[in-house]
Amino acid sequence: MEARTLAVPHAVEFTPPVFGDERGLFTAPFQEPTFLGAVGHPMTVAQTNHSVSRRGTIRGIHFTDVPPGQGKYVYCPKGSLLDVVVDLRTGSPTFGTWDTVTLDSRTYRGVYVAEGLGHGFIALEDDTVMSYLCSTSYNPSAEHGIDPLDPELGLPWPDDVEYVLSDKDRTAPSLAEARDSGLLPRYEDCLARYAELSADAPA
Repeated sequence: MEARTLAVPHAVEFTPPVFGDERGLFTAPFQEPTFLGAVGHPMTVAQTNHSVSRRGTIRGIHFTDVPPGQGKYVYCPKGSLLDVVVDLRTGSPTFGTWDTVTLDSRTYRGVYVAEGLGHGFIALEDDTVMSYLCSTSYNPSAEHGIDPLDPELGLPWPDDVEYVLSDKDRTAPSLAEARDSGLLPRYEDCLARYAELSADAPA
């Protein structure tokens, strides 16, 4: 498995080998040794999520309060999607920076999104499936979002499709509104959380 750090620090793309034959294929989208080497701590899985989306569906941009935050490892076992990670950590040298990875059921690439980062995607095909490994359980009071269509962010959603959003995502605050209201995670709190997780990693 190959690992590549994205333009957003603490977000990593993983590309596993895919083995095909006359029966079909086999791959391992998550592999702890490579993950541990790239991230510096194991992936604690407290909850797994599964979504199915029609073409044009945008989910996100979502993030959680830190601490403790919620780390996510995501991949696409069916269909294809454009995955987006945004640095929402106030005080970060790369605040507002984003990066994208195409996830699909041909390459089975995965993306790790560390605590405090924003995450979202758009389905590029009908019946696209996203699988999530989450480091903490769902806590609705700690879950937030920003407007995925915020022109200040300028996320590269394809323009040849009609967007489908939930009411919650459609009415989410802009990046500037979330920053000015104190809603966003602080970079220093996120770094402290990463250090805590790494300190607990096995030697």
